[in-house]
Amino acid sequence: MVTVRQYGGHSAEERRLVRRERLVEAAIRVYGEIGYRNATVKAVCEAAELTERYFYESFEGSEALLIAAFETVSHRLIECLDRIRAEHAGGADERCHAVLRTYFQALKDDPVAARLFVVEISRVGPAVDESGAALLREFGELLSRTLAPNAGARLKKAELVRAGVVGAVLEIAKVWIRSGYAKSVDAVASEAMKICRVLAP
Repeated sequence: MVTVRQYGGHSAEERRLVRRERLVEAAIRVYGEIGYRNATVKAVCEAAELTERYFYESFEGSEALLIAAFETVSHRLIECLDRIRAEHAGGADERCHAVLRTYFQALKDDPVAARLFVVEISRVGPAVDESGAALLREFGELLSRTLAPNAGARLKKAELVRAGVVGAVLEIAKVWIRSGYAKSVDAVASEAMKICRVLAP
């Protein structure tokens, strides 16, 4: 019979998972504030108030932590957007505009996470690129479901079109962020909506 050691009422594995989460949240802040390429493992560990040995307990290297941070930010946003899509009672155009407005508002409200989500993920390495590509596919599928909830098998056929639409929406976000959020959220969502209508049946 294996005995699991407890520390303060928590197992060693539970404590490791808590430390991992602290490192991910610290990485989101650090990468968003100073950029992934300017950050060190030491800086992230200091922000998490952990020693560097705990970093290597959970991550093979900085790219693995970047992926974890990016996926954490991305999944939070996608889950929020999907709730808006599911709960909105309007027509397809209104529903998609609400999703886009929520997306751009989230980028404006949390510029630290926005930098990680939109800027820091690009051109780091193959594993990071694949994580980013997976998120963009998920975002594209969400937009397709928003504009064409009964599309079914047509979703697969529109894969290349979705990729183009999501790439364009992401570029709009980059330009908007670089402008210091010069246009209103509604205005930017309306501009992105012009492109997203391509996904309508």
